[in-house]
Amino acid sequence: MRLHLTVNGAAFTARLEDNAAARALASRLPASWTLQELNGNEKYIYLDHPFPASASHPGKIHAGDLMLYGPDCLVLFYKTFLTPYRYTPLGRIEDPSGLEKAAGRGNAKVTMEVIG
Repeated sequence: MRLHLTVNGAAFTARLEDNAAARALASRLPASWTLQELNGNEKYIYLDHPFPASASHPGKIHAGDLMLYGPDCLVLFYKTFLTPYRYTPLGRIEDPSGLEKAAGRGNAKVTMEVIG
């Protein structure tokens, strides 16, 4: 399954993982949120309802990764880095070129919709 995302107006396509959390996300779309900035490498939002999390330690986060932190925190990473934290993978932007620029500094307006 694929998603169309806009990040502060810039368009991206993502491929969802084949897991319960990603299916739960897809069932809640289309949606728009304002994601908050964190650590100069990610945007996040705590959602109202938990997802079926199945966290693991990825070791390395890649720009364009869409993850779930805990059962209810949606995270979009716009930089690549090593991490000690555990996440449930939701999907990944197919071509994250321009994502860091689109994400900008501060909060980011993000919309998502399933495209097939």
